[in-house]
Amino acid sequence: MAACHSVDLDRWRVTLDEAAARVAGRFVRAEPRRTAGQFMEGLLSGVERKTCWSLAERAGHCDPQAMQRLLRTAVWDADAVRDDVRSWLIEQLEHPDAVLATDETGFLKKGECSVGVQRQYTGTAGRIENSQVGVFLAYVSPLGRALIDRRLYLPEATWCERPERLAAAGVPDEVEFATKPALARQMIAAALDAGVPAGWVTGDEVYGADPGLRGDLEQRQIGYVLAVGCDRRVHINDGRTLVRVDDLAERIPTRQWQQHSCGPGAKGPRDYLWAWITTATRPDEHRWLLIRRNRTTGELAFYLCWSPRPVPLHTLVRVAGSRWSIEELFQTGKGQVGLDHYHVRGWTGWHRFITLAMLALAVLTILAATTQQPNAESEIIALTVAEIRRLLNALVLAVALPPEHILHWSIWRRTSQARARRSHYQRRQAK
Repeated sequence: MAACHSVDLDRWRVTLDEAAARVAGRFVRAEPRRTAGQFMEGLLSGVERKTCWSLAERAGHCDPQAMQRLLRTAVWDADAVRDDVRSWLIEQLEHPDAVLATDETGFLKKGECSVGVQRQYTGTAGRIENSQVGVFLAYVSPLGRALIDRRLYLPEATWCERPERLAAAGVPDEVEFATKPALARQMIAAALDAGVPAGWVTGDEVYGADPGLRGDLEQRQIGYVLAVGCDRRVHINDGRTLVRVDDLAERIPTRQWQQHSCGPGAKGPRDYLWAWITTATRPDEHRWLLIRRNRTTGELAFYLCWSPRPVPLHTLVRVAGSRWSIEELFQTGKGQVGLDHYHVRGWTGWHRFITLAMLALAVLTILAATTQQPNAESEIIALTVAEIRRLLNALVLAVALPPEHILHWSIWRRTSQARARRSHYQRRQAK
């Protein structure tokens, strides 16, 4: 091992076993319990596409049926497993000033049958595409960051107002239309009710525009730094004047802008110019408008801020910068554990796959948080999640498959593809 850090492979194996043990009680039967562990390790593996077929081949199965049953018909509660994942992560990462960050991400899909799919804007593609949208909640603390909850967004007109589509996708009867901010409110409430220690919440303009979310947080005495649009109006002069935030930004003298870093980025510290204005309408309130200005382009961003107690500017800047953590988690989840690799169409399958991917990502997060890292003066950077996964595959999860097994799966894939092609041809001829 390199002199500047040590990797305890035995402890890494123990962490993997602990991940499986944490959720084992949610599976009544031995087969799905064992398959869930293999599924998680498959998501952590170097398999290129994390589908039921490829994960079954890696696990040594002769066909994908056990993996498919795990996602579709096996008896287990994905929400209960989600709770177990959240509890395990909080044990490792908890901090009283941690930030709950909420955001959505898109999953590009073809066809019209995948639950929640429609043509809609997704930041994943940067344009309107046929996609599903999931709203997520992340826990961001000085010890690490991780996804702790998820909700699938169901569009109102194309899904919630069409009961036949909901029934075909297996959506439970009690599920009703909810906006993305409403889904975020559900997840935040569930986390806080479960005792998750957090002092702040952050999110982009979609969530900052929702007064219900802000009201919930103020009632719970949880601070927030939520982005809003440039046309937002706020009170100044003790509430006597209502002004657009972009007009306020133009009035701020140059000397009142302060340079602060809102966290490290891939190319160094993310340094911006910041200004803040009190928008409280009562003397006992702690309410501000936070403005960020890009030092090069002059581009502005605006945040509504509230805290149950007075805080300095750099605290608000830190919380605002925490929002990037969830975007980085989306990239890590999709790139490292196949968060978007699923081939399921129904409500149950989506939640089960995403939950198991969150469990796999939790393993990497906890290994990163608990592995001894090089000191600040070292010429080597700290172990990244991507590097931990590489080492995990090379030194702990390596699987040697016999040639007979590999050839069996080659025949299985080609036979299934031939059936699918024949079915497509017959369907076209029938038209």
